[in-house]
Amino acid sequence: MNHQPAMKYEKEINRRRTFAIISHPDAGKTTLTEKLLLFGGAIQTAGAVKSNKIKKHATSDFMEIERQRGISVATSVMTFEYEGMLINLLDTPGHKDFAEDTYRTLTAVDSVILVIDSVNGVEAQTRRLMEVCRMRDTPVIVFINKMDRDGKNRFDLLEEIEKELNLALHPMTWPINSGKDFKGVYNLDNKSLRLFTASTKAEEEDTIAINDLNDAILDAKIGERDAAHLREDAELIEGVHGELNIADYLAGKVAPVFFGSAVNNFGVQEMLDTFIRIAPIPRSRETSLRTIEVGDDAFSGFVFKIHANLDPKHRDRIAFLRVCSGRFERNKYYHHVRLDKEIRFSNPYSFLARSKDVIEDAYPGDVVGLFDTGNFKIGDTLTEGDNFFFTGIPTFSPEIFKELVNKDPMKTKQLEKGVQQLTDEGVAQLFTQHGGNKKIIGCVGDLQFEVIQYRLLQEYGAAAEFRTLPFYKACWLTSKDQKKLDDFLRFKQMNSAEDKDGHPVYLAQSEWFLNTEITNNPDIQFHFSSEVHK
Repeated sequence: MNHQPAMKYEKEINRRRTFAIISHPDAGKTTLTEKLLLFGGAIQTAGAVKSNKIKKHATSDFMEIERQRGISVATSVMTFEYEGMLINLLDTPGHKDFAEDTYRTLTAVDSVILVIDSVNGVEAQTRRLMEVCRMRDTPVIVFINKMDRDGKNRFDLLEEIEKELNLALHPMTWPINSGKDFKGVYNLDNKSLRLFTASTKAEEEDTIAINDLNDAILDAKIGERDAAHLREDAELIEGVHGELNIADYLAGKVAPVFFGSAVNNFGVQEMLDTFIRIAPIPRSRETSLRTIEVGDDAFSGFVFKIHANLDPKHRDRIAFLRVCSGRFERNKYYHHVRLDKEIRFSNPYSFLARSKDVIEDAYPGDVVGLFDTGNFKIGDTLTEGDNFFFTGIPTFSPEIFKELVNKDPMKTKQLEKGVQQLTDEGVAQLFTQHGGNKKIIGCVGDLQFEVIQYRLLQEYGAAAEFRTLPFYKACWLTSKDQKKLDDFLRFKQMNSAEDKDGHPVYLAQSEWFLNTEITNNPDIQFHFSSEVHK
């Protein structure tokens, strides 16, 4: 039975929007997340991040170490309804040391909102995140935050974003001044003016419809000088950009831009209203077998994240599964492709930040939390019987390498188990040195080692320390000539290792060594990222 366009679950698919908010640390991502939850009625109090009204902290920061540091290190999922749409918002770690987690979360969403701080503009991490979006042509909406602070000139800022991120922008709202003179935003799309008031509530009262910018009401509301500026800017922007071409946005070629101040909940609603109107519904996805259409009747989905011990009282792990096609049902057996076994889930969860609700079913675009006793690794695929893997879930070469040293031989077993589970979660990568037992952990940043050390002790009772190793990059090796590959690994024993799946890896001491080996070994391919399931 092949239902072409008339999809069996069309109504459910069409009302879903699954996206992530990405930004450089401190650009205001957590604040924006909270304001979106406020509009969706998912939380009642604004300023929950700053006040004690909600369990001390934003609903999306889980672990103790995050609470101590005030940073998000674990991606969590929040689901809320707004205007009849079911919105799945995946929060991403803001801290650069956890970029790997963010890269993978980006494989599970259909679009992103990129938050840029109007004061600092484009920062290094923003560029890397955008490269990952590029790999998949993910549609992007840009929110320029902190307009109530003195920041860069708005035209300069747009130019910087376009140049640095190689992204064509399309302003949808336009700010009237910034910093202490910030007066509001004009919505170029629906021709209305919203006056700025420093407030954290979600309210409508200061929106004025202005169909003609020459209307004297504009001068009365914002003063003649600013009105003249706005008329000039609006004419220039309309002249350059015209109407937004939604197809270009969906193809990842053009990014609509909104200006506002998340902490004051200002300019957020304009963005949210446009988002639900234009953002893509769940999309079809590539697998090792064929393209899986979002409208296929058979269920399929993949695990993009594993999080341990969301509840400190229970030693559980939760695997986050993105539904790609069909309908996921509670208590139904599904095929775990890598393990080739059937598994069922009696308590699948949907997420409303910390509160979890057991669900009966889920549809494409949804993210489901599955209790995991160690069956899952990042990138695992579940299907209704077919054998295929979802492709394009990358692992990148780490940048810092340290040897794991056991400080308590009595706890060797706990240490092994802890390291195995933490690296299954994708917190870091584990390499085992060839011919030996030396365990090497590779991370993107130093903070991850702290988290691992802390969690090994707290959750597994294993005391460990790290010794820094002089490696520069890890490269996955492939070759059509198995003998040449084996010889290479034998000669380079000190620099050879295996990843968790037994794939050979070369650990280069420096760029010079790496280039030399690449030149000297033309029959061996050196890869800087590996698709997880290979």
